[in-house]
Amino acid sequence: SLLSAVPPSLSQTRSLYRLIPRRVWVSSSSFTNGRKLVTLRYCAAKSRIYCSMAAADQRRSRHHDESPSKPNKKRKGSHNTEKNLLICLHSCSKSKDLSAALALFDEAIVSSDVRLGQQHFQSLLYLCSASISDPSLQTLAIDRGFQIFDRMVSSGICPNEASVTSVARLAAAKGDGDYAFKVVKDIVAAGGVTVPRLRTYAPALLCFCERLEAEKSYEVEEHMDASGIALEEVEISALLKVSVATGRESKVYRYLHKLRECVGCVCEETSKIIEEWFCREKASQIGSDIELLREAILKNGGGWHGLGWVGEGKWIVKKGSVSPAGKCLSCGEHLACVDTNEVETENFVNSLVALAMERKAKMTSCEPMPDFSEFQEWLEKHGDYEAIIDGANIGLYQQNFADGGFSLPQLEAVVKELYNESGNKKWPLILLHKKRVNALLENPNHRNVVEEWINNNVLYTTPPGSNDDWYWLYATAKLKCLLVTNDEMRDHIFELLGSSFFQKWKERHQVRYTFTKGNLKLEMPPPFSVVIQESEKGSWHVPVSCQNNEESSRTWLCISRKRVIDLPKVNGKFATSGNEKKILSSCNKSLLSSCDAGNDEN
Repeated sequence: SLLSAVPPSLSQTRSLYRLIPRRVWVSSSSFTNGRKLVTLRYCAAKSRIYCSMAAADQRRSRHHDESPSKPNKKRKGSHNTEKNLLICLHSCSKSKDLSAALALFDEAIVSSDVRLGQQHFQSLLYLCSASISDPSLQTLAIDRGFQIFDRMVSSGICPNEASVTSVARLAAAKGDGDYAFKVVKDIVAAGGVTVPRLRTYAPALLCFCERLEAEKSYEVEEHMDASGIALEEVEISALLKVSVATGRESKVYRYLHKLRECVGCVCEETSKIIEEWFCREKASQIGSDIELLREAILKNGGGWHGLGWVGEGKWIVKKGSVSPAGKCLSCGEHLACVDTNEVETENFVNSLVALAMERKAKMTSCEPMPDFSEFQEWLEKHGDYEAIIDGANIGLYQQNFADGGFSLPQLEAVVKELYNESGNKKWPLILLHKKRVNALLENPNHRNVVEEWINNNVLYTTPPGSNDDWYWLYATAKLKCLLVTNDEMRDHIFELLGSSFFQKWKERHQVRYTFTKGNLKLEMPPPFSVVIQESEKGSWHVPVSCQNNEESSRTWLCISRKRVIDLPKVNGKFATSGNEKKILSSCNKSLLSSCDAGNDEN
């Protein structure tokens, strides 16, 4: 258009600027037409277009400037001033220059041209809360931070979550946990879009824990739980510490299980708090009924019973390691591979059934789709399997080459390996889509194997329109057996009960595989779980985080009572016969001190 008779507009000139490669320099390219002259000058260094327009355009521009639009320009200038102030405050935040930010705030307060908004106050409050770690600025940051917050509230600006978090941190630094908790409760009570997060509650919780105000700490935790906020190790460790310091054994027991559920491996600082508790006299004085411990452990999926402290007497704390097979090298006890509990598993199974039924209801295909309940009934009748196989995942493994396709030999190798590894010589169950099965039956080289699997109930064909994943996942969860697949299971249907649940479930049930030069290798689930474990004998094993995360170098706390392992039961409790003290009183004490028997009876 520039070369035509029609003169280019300013928008056309800008469009041309965007099309010009950055390394091209167009200099003094003039296009003349009548009264208008447009000169396009592109410079990659400055990335600008200079357009000189004819006298008529300049007069039009001057006329526009002189039109009655000055009030709008004033408002625009005010807006630019507020924007520039925000940019300056952000710059102060990045450089942690509290004095400069406070000077800007003071100047804005006395100025009538600047209207402070939520972002201005948020930036100032953040900088104040970030400065409390500097002893020379702490008092100034706290005092001015509360002044700024008061100004914000009096201006009618509703504080958002970030602002409340900053104020809570300032209050906690001042030692005022009550005020830190109050500002959080206020935004929860107000409702709306402002929702508190873990960082919002943490200052009040940690302040109360640090000051050993146990009841107030527990109140904050209850409020967090009601708001759906999950605790992390720092907060659980703080609650554990205040419970240990105040001798609340039931709370200590509870937070040990919180660590087991939410953390797994604990940090060095947390391990010291745990060790401190078990070394206290208070811990040696408590014990509970131990009936039904084994039943409770099985119901919970292994690794814990949750019925309270077991046994009596002093605890012995040792630091050691665990063998690759899961044997504690300090006490000889074997650690469990922790599974999901019965309630979680049942909820997961029911969610899968509901999802499959919902998908069928939405199907618009003319071909009728069998109910998922048919598979449920079939599995109820034939469900004596130790392993479920994701047939498509194995058959298509490493088949992304020119002549690649579904590899039945790979699937057959996995089936035979699982059959041979089974102690009862049981066949696994293969789940494969109907379309895939029909294609295999049409191949004379594969027909006999597939027909044999169908006749022996080794293969179940999933119907058209369904998702294979629902079937093999449901079968594995229902039968509590192994699942052979390399599927990472990142689909949203696998997060029905939350990532923490599903990650634990996968660790216990998923079997991965590889084929190297045609040779199959199955990677079975680990023999034990790296989480806090509580045994039916009353002992505890606590994994401590290590830098390289290698099990061979990981330290475990082994915590047990001397009397727990071999003592007899009296009324459901471990106890001695009552004659030990009389017998031992007549023995030579030096001889007794050389004895390394596990208990007094021995």
